[in-house]
Amino acid sequence: MGTGVYCHGHNMMEDLVGRASLFQVMILNATGRLPERRLGEWFEALQICLSWPDPRIWCNQIGALGGSMRISPVAAASAGILAHDSTIYGPKTLVKGMIFIQSVTLEFKKGCSVQDIVTSECNNYNGKPKIFGYARPIAKGDERLPAMERVARKLGFPIGEHLALAYKIDRILQEQFDESMNISGYMAAFLSDQGFLPHEAYQIVPVLVASGIIACYVDTLERPPETFLPMRCNDIDYQGKPPRPVPDK
Repeated sequence: MGTGVYCHGHNMMEDLVGRASLFQVMILNATGRLPERRLGEWFEALQICLSWPDPRIWCNQIGALGGSMRISPVAAASAGILAHDSTIYGPKTLVKGMIFIQSVTLEFKKGCSVQDIVTSECNNYNGKPKIFGYARPIAKGDERLPAMERVARKLGFPIGEHLALAYKIDRILQEQFDESMNISGYMAAFLSDQGFLPHEAYQIVPVLVASGIIACYVDTLERPPETFLPMRCNDIDYQGKPPRPVPDK
């Protein structure tokens, strides 16, 4: 018989069960450090923000399609989480946002102005403000941002140096480009202020969308099978050139 089950020096049954929150333990498993409870509560609120039960969202479409096809919830959730791991949407954008805000914070502390930071980034994209953590592809603003700001204030988190700079960048982008910080940019700055490295954040966040995926899975599971995204090629009234044969080699 062993003497217990330990996780990074913590006795699972004695130190964690009934004492630490789920998100505290998730962060412990991902980083090797047990955070204070209020940070676990912040992540819990963040999961609600990132787990919208809306099948139009990329990863949730996978979950909804899984329910319509009657696959298992585990398969649907796993596929949805994999779809979430994209270079333009999801955890990898958070990583890039953290690399950006941590890098420019160092430059700002050396004397670089906020305007120079924005100008330099825009010069990398032909004058366009393509900065990870700012702007959204369709909508303007991000309703999740004030919600998480409210949570942070309630839990007593101060605005750290990374988030303070992120707000300064946000103001310039709003004034000059009509673009603003999104939830990923806020997360990048906030987590940087909590001392997380980009790869640590990447190890924490993959399952934060799972609840929304399952919600969309359950919705289509309770409907007639194979009715989600029912559009077929022959449903489209194509009026272009007729099909052309592919010549043999």
